[in-house]
Amino acid sequence: MNKIYTAVLALLTLLSLTACEDFLDSTNKTKKDTSNYPETPEDADQLLTGVYSILGRMEPLCNTFFIGEVMSDNCFGGGDQADLSTKAIDQFKKSGEDMFRNGWRARYFGVYRSNFLLSVLDNIDWDSVEQRQYIEGQTRFMRAYYYFDLSLMFGEVPLVLTPEAVNIPRNPANETYAVIADDLKKAIEYIPAVRATDMPVADHGRITRWAAEALMARVFLFYTGYYRTETLPLPDGGEITKAQVVNWITDCVENSGHDLLDDFRNLWPYSYVQDYKYTADNNLSWAGDSNIEEVFAIKYSTLGTWDVTPQKCNQICLYYGMRGQPSYVLTFPFGQGWGFGTVNPVLWDQWDDADIRKKGSIINTQDRNEVRMYTKGGGNQMDETYFINKKHCPINVYTDATKTNVVGYSVPLYNMTETNFQLTNTQDCIVIRFADVLLMAAELGAPNAQSYFDRVRNRVGLNSLPVTLENIKSERRFELAFEGVRYYDLLRWHDERLIDENQHDVQVYDRRVPRKKTINFRPETRGFLPIPLTEIQLSEGVLTQNPGWEGSDNYVDGI
Repeated sequence: MNKIYTAVLALLTLLSLTACEDFLDSTNKTKKDTSNYPETPEDADQLLTGVYSILGRMEPLCNTFFIGEVMSDNCFGGGDQADLSTKAIDQFKKSGEDMFRNGWRARYFGVYRSNFLLSVLDNIDWDSVEQRQYIEGQTRFMRAYYYFDLSLMFGEVPLVLTPEAVNIPRNPANETYAVIADDLKKAIEYIPAVRATDMPVADHGRITRWAAEALMARVFLFYTGYYRTETLPLPDGGEITKAQVVNWITDCVENSGHDLLDDFRNLWPYSYVQDYKYTADNNLSWAGDSNIEEVFAIKYSTLGTWDVTPQKCNQICLYYGMRGQPSYVLTFPFGQGWGFGTVNPVLWDQWDDADIRKKGSIINTQDRNEVRMYTKGGGNQMDETYFINKKHCPINVYTDATKTNVVGYSVPLYNMTETNFQLTNTQDCIVIRFADVLLMAAELGAPNAQSYFDRVRNRVGLNSLPVTLENIKSERRFELAFEGVRYYDLLRWHDERLIDENQHDVQVYDRRVPRKKTINFRPETRGFLPIPLTEIQLSEGVLTQNPGWEGSDNYVDGI
C-alpha cells in the first residue's frame, strides 16, 4: 500500500529537512539538514514562522472565514455565471470532486510543520525553559487551530501527530478534539501572560495566552454543542470542564488588556477614509490593524506579487468587493472585486435600524449617501441583492486633490509601489476579537455574564437585555456578521432550520434578471464538506467520503 496521505508525502518532498549520510566522517558545513538544523532558538523561530505562514495560504473558497458566511443565512454565492464554486458552497452542493483540496492540503501543511517543530524541540540549545515553552505554546496553538479548521470543514479527519508520512483513516471526532484541547491547554500554560497593551510591535500577530484562552472557548462551545456533550476530552482520558473554560475566558476578559473600541465602526478600514461622507458625518477614525480589540488575526503584508499573491494579501476582501463597476470613483470608497458573498436582504430587513452596526456592516448600494452610482448587473453579477459586506470590502482613497482616480488605501498608507487592486488588500482577517470573547463568556455563564453582554450592546447604543441564550444568539448574529462564525454557530446550536427559513423565496437578480432564490440545508451531510476525491484515491480507499457527498449528483448547474 502506498504511504500517501493527504498532503504529507508532498510535504516531505518539498519541506522536510532530510539528513545526509556522513561522508568520510566529515561534518556538513554548507547546508542545513536534520544533522545540523535546528540547533538554536533562532532556528526554532524560523521554523515557527513557517508554521504561521500557512495561515495566508488558505484561499477564500477553502477558508472557514469565507465559507462560514456563504454557507450561513447571511450571504449568497454571487460572482458571475462561471463562478460555480462559490454558488456550490452556497447551495450545499459541489462544483467538482476536488473543490476543497487546496484547503485540505494547506491545513495539513500547517499540521506537518507544527509536528516537525514539536519533534525537534529537544535538539535545540535553549537559553531558558521559558524560551522553549513560548515557542512550543505557539506551535501547539497553531496545530490546534489547523485541526479545528479541518474539523469544522470536514468533520472527522485523519489525526497525524508526527512528521512521518502515514496512510490512516479518519479518526473519531473525540480523538481529534482531545488533541486540540490538550494543545490549547499547554498553550495557555506555556505562553506568558503579556497584556495586549504591553505587547511589542514586533510581536503583533504572534499567538498570545489570551488567544489560546479564547480559542479554547470557541472549541469548547462548538464541540459540546454540536456533539451534545458536557466536556471536552483529553488524550489521557481526562477532560476539560465548563468551569475550567469559564475561568480561562474570564481571565482573558479581565487580565488580557484587550478591550472594545469606543466605536464599532472604527474596526473597519472604511473609517480611515475621511473623504467618505459616512466617515466624516460620524467622526470616525480607523483604529488600524493590531488594535486593542484584535485577539487573534491573520496578518498580511505589502509584498504581494503575482507569484505569491495568496500568501501576501487578503483575498477575502477581493472576493467580497464590488463586481464590474464602470467607475470605482463613483462607488468611492468601495473598490473592485469579484462580487462573491452577496448579502441576504433578509438580514438587512431583520436588523434594527437603530443599531449602528447595520449601516456599519452592510453597504446599501441603492443609498446615494453611500454610493454615488452603482451599476446593476456589473460584470454579469449573479445573486445580486444590492447589499454588500462593508467590513471586508476593498477600500479606496483618491490619488490626488482632483478626485478623479482611486487606489487602495494601503498604497499611500504603507508607501506601496504595487497599485493593482488584486494585490493591495492588507486588512487583517480578525479571527477572534474581544467582542466575541465577551459574548462567549456570557454564553458560558461567566460570573459577570450580564455585564459582558451589556458591554457589547452599550458600545453601539443599545439598551440592556437579559442575558438569555436567545438574546446571545441574536447579538452574535449582528455583532459578528461576516466574520466567519455564523454557520458554525448555527451548527452548534442545531439551528440549521434558519438556513432554510431565512433563504426561502428571496428576491435576487442574475445579470439584472429577477428570480426567487431558495436554499435548502442538506442534513445528510451533517453540515460538513466533501473530502477531496484525489486524497481518497491517493490513500487507496483508506480515506472514505463524508456522508451525503457520495456519487456525482451534487454538481451545480450554474445558477
